[in-house]
Amino acid sequence: MAHHADSSLVPSTIETKAEFWTHVHDQLEHLLEDQTNWVSNLSNASSLIYNSLLAFPKYFGNGDRAVNWAGFYIDSRFFPQPLYPAAVSPNTTEQPPRLLLGPFSGKPACQYINVPSHKPPKGVCAAGFLTKKTVLVPNVEEFPGHIACDGDTKSEIVIPLLLKVKEEQVVLGVLDLDCLGVGGFGEEDKEGLEKIVELVVKASHW
Repeated sequence: MAHHADSSLVPSTIETKAEFWTHVHDQLEHLLEDQTNWVSNLSNASSLIYNSLLAFPKYFGNGDRAVNWAGFYIDSRFFPQPLYPAAVSPNTTEQPPRLLLGPFSGKPACQYINVPSHKPPKGVCAAGFLTKKTVLVPNVEEFPGHIACDGDTKSEIVIPLLLKVKEEQVVLGVLDLDCLGVGGFGEEDKEGLEKIVELVVKASHW
């Protein structure tokens, strides 16, 4: 039986981004077998994406074009209610619609992102969530309202997690990737990541 950690190894025969994302998708498919818990699945997905990108120096690697964060923000409504609440005074103020930090790999990140539907979205994650469309940002400094969780980030891509319920597309949250280089992501990354998100959504119970 292969070690799970070996899933993030990238064979030297892989040359293109299309080949890379197909490889990551296939590895993730094996990791998700017999698991439907979304926390577990998103944890392995974020780790696999992050570490696979580090192992792909032709386009990313660990230098000035490295992906410095890969993870998920999930609609707070999908988080379970605690069985044993923390022993602190509860905040009884009604919270606005928000995305909560989910499984990720990288440096510590923003705990939540507000996503009020009656206001223009602030930040790339909010834009992807509210529009239900992938947002590709070649230069974060040129994106209005960009939320800088890490000042080293230069480019970003956000993919919404969409679940079809009857005839409606329910947005569950977003997958967010940050890169140290300007123009770090392109159409091949968009296509590959959208397929990965579709796989994770279908494999998980929400």
